[in-house]
Amino acid sequence: MFDLVTQERKDQRLTFEDLVDAKATYEKGTKDEIEEFIFRLLDVSGDNFVGRSDLETVMIAIFNDILCIKGSEDRSCSHQDIFNIFLNAANFSKHDEGGTEETMSFEDFRSWCTHLPSVRKLLGSLLLSPDSGRPGYQIPKLLTSKAIDSNIILLRKEYAWHIGGALSHQDLEDWNLLYHSSLNGLSFNTFLGNISNHAGPTVLIIKDKEGYIYGGYASQPWERHADFYGDLKCFLFQLNPVASIFRPTGANNNLQWCAINFSSEDIPNGIGFGGRVNHLGLFISANFDQGHTFSCTTFGSPCLSKTNRILPEVIECWGVTQDATQDKNDAVKGTILERFKEDRNMLKMVGLANSSE
Repeated sequence: MFDLVTQERKDQRLTFEDLVDAKATYEKGTKDEIEEFIFRLLDVSGDNFVGRSDLETVMIAIFNDILCIKGSEDRSCSHQDIFNIFLNAANFSKHDEGGTEETMSFEDFRSWCTHLPSVRKLLGSLLLSPDSGRPGYQIPKLLTSKAIDSNIILLRKEYAWHIGGALSHQDLEDWNLLYHSSLNGLSFNTFLGNISNHAGPTVLIIKDKEGYIYGGYASQPWERHADFYGDLKCFLFQLNPVASIFRPTGANNNLQWCAINFSSEDIPNGIGFGGRVNHLGLFISANFDQGHTFSCTTFGSPCLSKTNRILPEVIECWGVTQDATQDKNDAVKGTILERFKEDRNMLKMVGLANSSE
């Protein structure tokens, strides 16, 4: 960061002009200028190339900062595995003739940021005021019963931070564990019963018998429908062995699926996201004992698992509690807009609405 801000003069001096120029580019530049600045920031070794070792150093620094992993902890097996899932999302398409490793192109970097929006948010806020609301630093509070063994929980803080990168600030407050198959059994009816009192968005996470972990963010409640529903806030994600997020592409509106007690083969009972009937981006059958995941244009996502057919080992669902203050502000704004529309309609009736135009 220091060398980049001082324009690599190597004189160990930071001038006021250096800081002004850097912040002007970093905060007020075009999208390309900002991303070019961040890309250059990843060159930790200073050799004008961004390799896997550079990214690993950056990810270690990020988790040291947001999760307070100190000392030898960042090299423990568990944390090294976490670093690797974020590194595995990166492509290294350039070859440094004088180097020993493949390196990242600027387009590789942009693709990496698309799949890891939490990383992009954090790297894009390093020169902003260090307050609690700085983008990329917030991790939802994961709320479970005290009686639950934390070792059975799939959603660890690093995963929650990753998923939260695709969400708004008000969706990153409290996430409550609504259902866990190890506690509640692999039961569709129990799942529906446990989540029935939660009106907000949910995060569905699956670990299959191959050890792959993935899921989806459901912006709408899980309710009985004979066809796809949902909105463009839905997305799919991978957590292990690679971390990635796949948002709607706009190719179709086949976003969320929840079929309950239908007798037609054309309406498979179960829950899922994207794709088309019997060929979803992610689907869990109503028996909760099998499912599938296919590449789909809805989210531009690949097959999330090792094979298309999946056998769930663990299923858990978290309820997203949205910031009530933000909801109240939105309600007030909505009220004002509605009043404006009503007033304007009244003016139209008396022929005055356009008198000042």
